[in-house]
Parts: sequence; structure tokens; C-alpha cells
Amino acid sequence: MSARRPRPTPRSSRHFAVVGAGIAGLACARTLHQAGHRVTVFEADTQPGGRLATEDSPFGSFDAGAQYFTVRDARFTQALEAASPGLARRWSANAVRVLDEHGRVVEAALSTRESHWVAVPHMQALPQRWAEPLVAAGALHLGTAVTRLSPDALDARRWQLHTQGVGDEHPVHAGFDAVLLAVPAARARGLLAASGLSGAVEGLAKVEVAPCWTLMLAFPNAAQPGLGGLGPQWNAARSTHHRVAWLARESSKPGRERIDRWTVQASADWSREHQGDDGQRVTAKLLKAFAEVTGIHAQPSWTQAVLWRQAQTLQPLGRPFVWDADRSLGLCGDWCLGHRVEDAFVSGLELALSVV
Repeated sequence: MSARRPRPTPRSSRHFAVVGAGIAGLACARTLHQAGHRVTVFEADTQPGGRLATEDSPFGSFDAGAQYFTVRDARFTQALEAASPGLARRWSANAVRVLDEHGRVVEAALSTRESHWVAVPHMQALPQRWAEPLVAAGALHLGTAVTRLSPDALDARRWQLHTQGVGDEHPVHAGFDAVLLAVPAARARGLLAASGLSGAVEGLAKVEVAPCWTLMLAFPNAAQPGLGGLGPQWNAARSTHHRVAWLARESSKPGRERIDRWTVQASADWSREHQGDDGQRVTAKLLKAFAEVTGIHAQPSWTQAVLWRQAQTLQPLGRPFVWDADRSLGLCGDWCLGHRVEDAFVSGLELALSVV
């Protein structure tokens, strides 16, 4: 495809394709929709939310991806209050501990300066709520992966998207005035390369995002006096253990089932080293590390290991979004600024505001 295309004639309402329905994509799409533009959102997964994902088990749900979010930007506060009243609640993880290699507390009350928030009854409830206006408008296409971008066959000033999905009756979607990619950095690089646009975004190649193995554990037979459950009397901790970076007692979060459940997130280095391992091997290794850190040696009744290949941003892009007006092509995501849920929201919002 040509490097640059003539820009479409300006008009009050345009048709935007948003690729990705994580928090960045939803913030972007909702803002454009509210501004009166036509928006079509394509999401490869069967649910919106990206890493704000929920894993169900016979013993209760787990926040399999993002564990909590902070609220620093006034616009994020406004969005939560306007679209999700009562959905976000404070979690006592603001007394998170820092542990040494052997599970000993070396620092407490790490984040007393700001609250940690979770969505109720699970983290995925937030993107599900935010997606509702798009669903009502018929604008959200789930289970539909975009494989390539190209100039519209009937109007080279616009874009068409080639897609793939189960029962995808229309593998080519055309007539878009602009395309906004709200996907992980590696996915954005791959999609741009497949579209002949490998060098379209300066600095994208330098973005580094680490994988993360996540292990979920349920102990339904544990007694729950006081704070509740087995092991230490804290709800969440960061760890310097070479395998484990974060532990959280899922059952301590507001609105959750009280059965004792834990989520363990592996360190970036260990996850990168073991990203080719199968779930059974990872479960055994992380379960051993979990016992070393928490002192809990009981065998869980249920386990599930999940690998997030794009989890924590180590080297961000360094600006909130990318907007190439000549190509009518934009990119956003938490990786533009960092790895927080709020980074994703700000990135998607500011991209939308830049193009309306």
C-alpha cells in the first residue's frame, strides 16, 4: 500500500474503526461515540476488557489480569462516577507489604498515599459496563481479529479492515475515515507490518513489555476467622522472590466470595524465562514459591495458570498516544505511558480528543 493517502473531506461526523476493546479502546470509542461519530470496535477476544479479565472457578472468581487500579487523573474519576456509579470500591491493599526472598516483611504500608480500587463483583465488570453503550449501538464486534489494514477498494481516501473470526460473515469491513489501534505494542507492530506500515510509528520498536505468568489458587477448606483464611495476616504483597512479584488474597477484595483464594503473579524475568513452559510445570514451580513466601503448604483444591504475553511495560513509548493525521492512523494503550489501568484510560481518551 502507498505510504500516504489523501485525507478524506472533513465533515461533522466520521466513521472510526477502533481495534481492541480493552480499557484504552473503550475509553477511545466511548469518547468518539459521545461526540456523535460513528464507531466500530473490533475485539479478538469474546469479552471486552483486555487484562481486566475474570477467571471463574467452582469456588469463586479471580482477577486473572490487573489486580486493582489507582485514580489519579480527574478525568478518570469523572468517567468512573458518570458511567459506573457504585461499581468501583476501595480495597485495603493500600496496606500492601513488601517481602524479602523468604517471605519476611521488610516494609509495610507501602502505598498509604493513595487508595487501591477494584471493580465489583470482579475487575471485568468495569469494561463490561463501559462497553454497554457500544453494544446497544451495535458497534462492538467480539471474537473478530483484525489481520490487515489496507486502502478502501472503493475509496482510497479511507481504510478497510481485513478480519478473521468464528462465523465472520464479512471478512472485509470498509469505509473507515480513520483507524485507531488500541492493542498491545507487539500486536500493533505485527498488524502494521502485515499492512506494509512497519515504519509508520517512530519509537514503537523500542517499547518493551514483559510477559507474566499468573497462578490462581483456591482453598475452600480453609477456616476464615478474623481477616480470614490460611497463612499471613495481610491481603497483598510485593515480593523479591525470584519467581514471585505479587500475591493477593482474592477473597479480601470487596464484593468477592469469601472462600479463601489467592492470585500469584510471577516476576517479569522468571515469566520471560519460562514463557515456553506448559501450565502444569509453571503451576508446580509457582506453587512451591507461594509456599515459601506465605508459609501455606496446604494443597489447593483448584489451580489455574495463565500466561499474559504482554503484561507489564518496562519501556513505554513516552507519549500518551500516536496520531498520524496524514494516514488517519492512531495508536493508544497503557504501553504508551506505563502499565496502569489508568494509563490505558488516559491514552485512549487523549487519542479520541485529538481526533474529534
